[in-house]
Amino acid sequence: MDTSKATNLSDASLLLDNQLCFALYSTSLAMTKLYKPLLAELGLTYPQYLVMLILWEQDDVTVSALGERLFLDSGTLTPLLKRLEAADLLVRNRSAQDERRVQISLTATGNALKTLAAKVPACVVKAAHCPVPELVALTQSIQALRQQISN
Repeated sequence: MDTSKATNLSDASLLLDNQLCFALYSTSLAMTKLYKPLLAELGLTYPQYLVMLILWEQDDVTVSALGERLFLDSGTLTPLLKRLEAADLLVRNRSAQDERRVQISLTATGNALKTLAAKVPACVVKAAHCPVPELVALTQSIQALRQQISN
């Protein structure tokens, strides 16, 4: 066997650039870097933006429903929601039917922010230098992967 080769088949599986996890991780870092200045104009962090996206899609949801959509527990979500409430973008109210449930609703300010946020996706598409159908297919593939490894 020629030991002068830099890598063999088993070594190739351990190369950083061959790791799916690193490709996803480093792409996530790049996406967060891309979003940061766009979201700064809105006064939002990336996790706050994700919460707002859900609320713009469907207002008046429970904390647990938000957590399920974002794959976050309430311990992570609660401080984030408190900061959004302090910024007058949403309100948190205990459910009259079940005190354990907290309902999240947009304020007028939170609703109005949607108009400013509408430009963000187009900026991301432009930065990607990739046709929209290809980005949609990539998103669907990543979502399918997430579903498969979550089972």
